[in-house]
Amino acid sequence: MERTKLSDNLSFSRIIQGFWRLTSWNLTSKQLVNFIEERVDLGVTTFDTAEIYGRGDAEIQLGEALKLKPELRSKIEIVTKTNISIDQSEETSFGYYDSRYDRIINSCKKSIKNMNCNYIDLYLIHREDPCIDFKEVARALNDLKEMGLVKEIGVSNFDPMKFKCLYDLTNKSLVTNQIEVNPQCFEHFDSGMIDYLTYKGIHPMFYSPVSQGLLFTSDEDIYLNSRILLSKLATKYNTTVATLVYAWLMYHPVSGMPIVGSKNIERIKEAINAFDIKLDHVDWYKIYTSSKQKVLR
Repeated sequence: MERTKLSDNLSFSRIIQGFWRLTSWNLTSKQLVNFIEERVDLGVTTFDTAEIYGRGDAEIQLGEALKLKPELRSKIEIVTKTNISIDQSEETSFGYYDSRYDRIINSCKKSIKNMNCNYIDLYLIHREDPCIDFKEVARALNDLKEMGLVKEIGVSNFDPMKFKCLYDLTNKSLVTNQIEVNPQCFEHFDSGMIDYLTYKGIHPMFYSPVSQGLLFTSDEDIYLNSRILLSKLATKYNTTVATLVYAWLMYHPVSGMPIVGSKNIERIKEAINAFDIKLDHVDWYKIYTSSKQKVLR
């Protein structure tokens, strides 16, 4: 398994296991331990979660697994995120963002407690916040590092300007931006985020690499168009559509790290198989334009 160096202090497996849906998998603590060990055996040592996943239960579930087998902690890297809040004071819950200093500090401490670990490898601000105080957020993230509660810091879903603001205020300490990238989603190509990260040598994490499965199931044009082209290319490379998408994602010089969100071990293996694909340069562009949303200028 390839590894990606985020800093002198931290490296990740190039393929990451995501826990967004963990609470829906109905795994016992022992089953989750086995789940993690199976992936570690394949070289996948990095696991991505967030305080909001399962309304907090995803972190707790991971913590119960680590409590059952504490020695597993030293074999893995944990990513979690903060700043999404739910107000349940009304009849219907209301989602909003809270990126204030105390919230970030207290949320990190709570996540560490929930996950039965002494520190978090990578702590992310989950979403852009229209009411963000960049200096306050930077102070919180810097303090978490100084307290030894987190190894490294980063963000998720940030655009280039907001990323640069926080990057500069944290002494250029942000080591990643977790963003959605797939053959149907071009937000971060269009915004210049991927260009900026490539220029800075910062490696993003890619979530929803196969569009949450819609690439295989949806008849909407953007998915169907891509599926037709990818199926033809998969035959050329003697591989699966999913493996080809992972090869496409990892071909880009930004050296992104795809997050596999499936419970199925075969999906992880499909991602790992992408390392064996030697993608022709022209085919990267065919996949890039396959949804018919993009036209090369």
